[in-house]
Amino acid sequence: MKRAVLVFTGVIALSGCSHIFDKQIEYTYQQPDSYPVLKAVGYAPISLQPGQNEQQKAILAIKASKLEAYRELAEQVYGQKITANSSVRAMVATNDTLNSQVNGVVRGAKVIKSYAVGDIYATELELDMKLVYDLYIGEVKPRSIKKVKYY
Repeated sequence: MKRAVLVFTGVIALSGCSHIFDKQIEYTYQQPDSYPVLKAVGYAPISLQPGQNEQQKAILAIKASKLEAYRELAEQVYGQKITANSSVRAMVATNDTLNSQVNGVVRGAKVIKSYAVGDIYATELELDMKLVYDLYIGEVKPRSIKKVKYY
């Protein structure tokens, strides 16, 4: 019995020694090899916008085309979630649905051009991933362990 208590105490004492040593960890920050520039174009029909006159419709088309361009950028950065359902009864398709969803935050995009082509308004956006990386680095610094020293 005394021997078991002595062995148990020895094991506890030895495992506690690992906390005595102090360590210093040096990190190195990783940077990608290349930074792509993503481009997106959004379109919106002017005549189909709600409004009392052509100026109001044009302003709404400008906003809609810009939002569509941002959506396209978000699709490129984050991807698109696709949900599909099909129903078959008596070997005949009775219901077929397809839904898509885009979810994300786009920071640092620039409007390159915004113009009308006939009844369509177009907005071109550009997203430099170097700028996105710099914005990201300011918040979260991705790193890897360079060296660990134990004292």
